[in-house]
Amino acid sequence: MKKSFMPISIDVNNKKILLIGGGRVAYHKILSLIPYANRIHIVAREIDPRIRQLKEVSWQEKEYEPSDLDDAFLIYACTNDHETNLRIKEDAHQKGILINVVDTPAECDFVSPAIYRKEYLSIAVSSNGNDVLRSISVRNLIRRFFEIPS
Repeated sequence: MKKSFMPISIDVNNKKILLIGGGRVAYHKILSLIPYANRIHIVAREIDPRIRQLKEVSWQEKEYEPSDLDDAFLIYACTNDHETNLRIKEDAHQKGILINVVDTPAECDFVSPAIYRKEYLSIAVSSNGNDVLRSISVRNLIRRFFEIPS
């Protein structure tokens, strides 16, 4: 089924954003979340050393279990195991929590756009998860436009 994601801006400050998985993909997702969220938590068997150094996140190095989802507002399933990600998705749906199965838009309740942010202005570019590189390219064009010296 082809999905069509509605663009939305949402306040995630003081809400638990949970990432299951602690590798390279999780690290890059965390970097995009830090400007917006102050309760980012990671659960993973192994945590990338770069994540361990981030003061803005908390983490637990352990196996995933459904109770990890308790009190989460949004979830990102970013393990390197597709079956585990699908199990996390099922558990999230049972608890009524929206989930992003990273790199699998067809399994997502939401996708994260490429964002340009400066002061109070945020511009999001989304391809409905179909062409992430193109979204990033368009976001970079927007960045260049707004950062032209006056």
